[in-house]
Amino acid sequence: MAGSYDDRDGKIWMDGKLVEWRDAKVHILTHAMHYASSVFEGERAYGGRIFLSRKHSERLHFSASCLDFEIPWTVDQIEAAKEEVLKANGLSDAYVRAIAWRGSGEDMGVAARRNPVRLAIAAWEWGSYYGDAKFKGAKLDIAKWKRPSPETIPVHAKAAGLYMICTISKHQAENKGCSDALFMDYRGYVAEATGANIFFVKDGEVHTPLPDCFLNGLTRQTVIGMLKDMGVTVHERHILPEELEGFEQCWLTGTAAEVTPVGQIGSYNFEVGELTRKVAQEYEKLVRS
Repeated sequence: MAGSYDDRDGKIWMDGKLVEWRDAKVHILTHAMHYASSVFEGERAYGGRIFLSRKHSERLHFSASCLDFEIPWTVDQIEAAKEEVLKANGLSDAYVRAIAWRGSGEDMGVAARRNPVRLAIAAWEWGSYYGDAKFKGAKLDIAKWKRPSPETIPVHAKAAGLYMICTISKHQAENKGCSDALFMDYRGYVAEATGANIFFVKDGEVHTPLPDCFLNGLTRQTVIGMLKDMGVTVHERHILPEELEGFEQCWLTGTAAEVTPVGQIGSYNFEVGELTRKVAQEYEKLVRS
């Protein structure tokens, strides 16, 4: 599947039924468009099976609750809808996007309690998120924006509004010839990339930022479990920017990113080492098992 995302063949599940891809539309006065009242999930299907599908559906409900709305479809109904979308589009290996939002209704201000909550699920073929970087190592810029304090926004929700600075930072990174950007948090600690968590290796042990002000990704959790099963020590902790110089290897994790090695962050260089390659290989085996 190629071309503009609003002009394709296929089916999208929308509010309880499959509709033609080009007919999956919302009104211009949709609350989410004006006030970012939407949450979403990015998932991948391998061989017809969505990896950690139910956990994604459960997190979608959790994110909605963080934004003070309730999705009028159960986790089981969302699971069935995702399967229906894959089947209707004849997809086996695919990216799946579920999104819930406050639609247009009687309210058109900050408050929107009288507006309906809507849900849509789409799926499409999508290769490596970082292209060739998945094999030779991504190059990251260091973002000027910082991940905010938990006192300012619901940082543990996968909410659209949290990605505003991600889009800005990724555009700035691409203008510099980079694949992505690395955020620090509001305290100055290393946080995450624009859509992926980050891991570092030093002396055979792994260090990864503590997700106390950003999303604790499902792929992140999976990889930590894999590392512990491999007998690798994992330190979840606050990491200072000056520590980057001492790390030997680095990789990103995320549903879209999967496990992507990092070769450079700003002026710091990393090798695509044995542990990085092993984690990527083992993850690939796991999602297809």
